[in-house]
Amino acid sequence: MDNGQQMRITRRAYELWQQAGEPKGRDEEFYRQAARELKEGANKSNEGNSPASDCKGRL
Repeated sequence: MDNGQQMRITRRAYELWQQAGEPKGRDEEFYRQAARELKEGANKSNEGNSPASDCKGRL
């Protein structure tokens, strides 16, 4: 994992922690959730990058 990706996860985990009311002792839970969210977001953005999707609307 590169440093930029780790920083994005950390920032998102902090946002989630704040939204939950800043509970003590749940930092790992929020970190895992943030990593999962960012991974899912990356997967969704890559789904539209197939060669077949590039041809949509042009045929």
